Order: sequence, then C-alpha cells, then structure tokens
Amino acid sequence: MRDALSKIASFVKERDGINDKAKLCNEVVDSFGLTRDRSVYYCDEFAIRFSAAKKSTFSNTVLSLSNLQKFDDRPFVVCVVTPGENHMLLANTSLLRKISHSSQSLREGNIRGSFNGSDIARELDGIENVASNLFKLFCIHASIGFSGNLARLVEATNDISPTGKKFDVNEAARKNVVASPERALSFLQSNDFTTLKAELDAKVTKFKNEILLASMIENVNVRGRVIEYLIAGEDDELRNNLVAALKASEGGLPKFKTDNTLGDYERIFDEFDTATDVKTKIMVLSSNPKAYNIDKMLAFLAKPKSVFLFYFVGIDEKTVLHPVLVSIFQKELLGATVTLKHWAGRNSRGVTQFDGSVVGNIIKNYRPSIEVESATEFLEALIGL
Repeated sequence: MRDALSKIASFVKERDGINDKAKLCNEVVDSFGLTRDRSVYYCDEFAIRFSAAKKSTFSNTVLSLSNLQKFDDRPFVVCVVTPGENHMLLANTSLLRKISHSSQSLREGNIRGSFNGSDIARELDGIENVASNLFKLFCIHASIGFSGNLARLVEATNDISPTGKKFDVNEAARKNVVASPERALSFLQSNDFTTLKAELDAKVTKFKNEILLASMIENVNVRGRVIEYLIAGEDDELRNNLVAALKASEGGLPKFKTDNTLGDYERIFDEFDTATDVKTKIMVLSSNPKAYNIDKMLAFLAKPKSVFLFYFVGIDEKTVLHPVLVSIFQKELLGATVTLKHWAGRNSRGVTQFDGSVVGNIIKNYRPSIEVESATEFLEALIGL
C-alpha cells in the first residue's frame, strides 16, 4: 500500500500543470489498472476521485457518505486538479469534519448526505494532509474505520447529542486513578501476573494456526476482532464456528459482534481486578492501533483494585511471535500514546492510538518498566481534557 500511494503521488506530481481533469484521470486509470465505480476509481491498494478547481481549497461536492463507506477500508484520495498544480488529499472518514449536503437525516442507522471539499481536514493531529503524508494519515484512520467515525460525524453534522457521557472525576475517583501506576507495578511483580499471562498464552498456542490464517484478512478491523475473539472470546460455539470458517477459507466468516468494552478479557484476583485488551501487530505492516477510549479508561482506573493491560500478539510472515502482557503505563508505550483531539466531542475526552513501530519494538524486546511519576503526570493530563 505504501508503495502504491508513493507511486501514484509521484505520477500525479509529474503532471502538474496538465489542467485537464479528464485527461489526468484517464492516464492514472490506464497506468494503474483501476476499476470504475461511478466517479470513483479503485484497486486493492487505494481509491481515488478527481476534482477540478481553481485552487486547492475548494467547495465542490466530492462524494456521498454511503459511497465512501464502500472504500473507507483503503486510502481514499481526492485529487484536486488546479491550473498550476495537482493536489492530493486523504478523504477517509477520519479526515472529514462533517457531512454537508442533504445530510439532515443523517443518523448512525441512516447513512445519508455528501461531503464537500471544504469538509476535508487539512491536517490531523499536526500531520498535514498532503501527498507525502497519505500513508501516515491512513495508518491513523485504519484502526478507527467507518463505524468508529460515524457517531462523531452525526454529532458534528446535525448537533445531535452523543450517547456517551464524559466521566466525572471526583476526588475519590482521582485518588484511585492516580494510584493506578503503583497498582500496576505491584501486579506485574505478583503471581497473579504469571497466572494471567499463562491463561492467554495457552489460547494463543491452542489457536496458533487459526491466528495465522486470520492474520491474512485484509480488513484491519475484521482481522483484529477475529484474532481477539479466538484468544479472549467467551462463546465457545462462536469460536468453533470461526475456526471452521478460517480452515475452510471459503464462504466467509460467521457474523459476530464484539462488545464495545474497554478490555477483551477480564480476570478477577483477590487483590486485583484486571481487564486486558488483546492487540494484534502484523510485524511487516505499518499501523497505528487504536488504544482506548479515555473516559472508559478513567472510569475503570477509578475502581480501587483496577489494573489495565495490553496483550500484544506479534505475527510475522510464518509464525506467531512470543506474545507480551504489558501495563498501560509501560514506559515506551506511554511515550507512544497519541491523543486524537479531533475526536473529543462535547461528551467525550476522545480516544488514543499507539505508534505501531513502538508496539513492534516492545514485542521484540520487552522489559517491564513503569515510571510512576511520568505515568501520574500522564493521567493528570487525561483527566484535564
């Protein structure tokens, strides 16, 4: 994907000044073997829509949200052809501020409306939306996907109050939250940590072949949910159906829905209440995995015995690497946590993502390390959002 985006960006740049949308479109389609779907041209690696304008900031209607939904699992690029230069913008749903045209009926259960060029954000968390950053921006978007953006777009478009609620951190809650790094450190040094990791490792060993098969699923969200369920799912019948479907390799996967909870695997011990989120890292792919909803995290850490962890499963081309069970406050992980500010609506502090390269390094070279003071400062910053 990175190479495909780099090649088309160079191809389009070389034709600066062509000032002919139809001609540039034909040349791109012919050179990259793209398939047409009305105004969108696509392949497995990306989709593209051409638009003519006098300058890069334009207000033309680009595409309907329902049509974008079909291509939101790959980079969706808008190529703006201006007299002197061709501009490329990523226009996946994470880059949309709102839906403008005929969107009065837009709801989470009713995909309506279209977006304009002016609705496309020109930067995302400090990263400029230009041709050289298409891949980097898509890595941010990939783990969120269409469903993750829909509620935000509904709120931004029609001023509809979101269903969530910003967690109120009172003094009692704050005391437990700021004490959570010390709890995490105690848990890592306990026998309960060994027990929890052994339970998760046993599931990985049992379903190793199926995890490798699932790692070949192209859709990052589906891939992650399937592997998470193989390891941490509670319905044995559904897990068996997933296993059978993966082995058959034809006919598709059974429909299933994972709960939108903080962790995939909950385990209660005498002194600790743990929640563990299973995350898959395909070592040869660049990605920025979604980390957690900040309000849900604070609400969990406000409980007196709470410990939150990530179970990172690394997968290379032929094998499952040794998984690691890591505290949310692991030093390297804390430094690689990015807060997506544009996600913070009226009733939310937003969500976080991890720098995927740091996750890969932790899987390869994990050494437990929690700096309590730094972790406490991090939590205070989250509370203040």
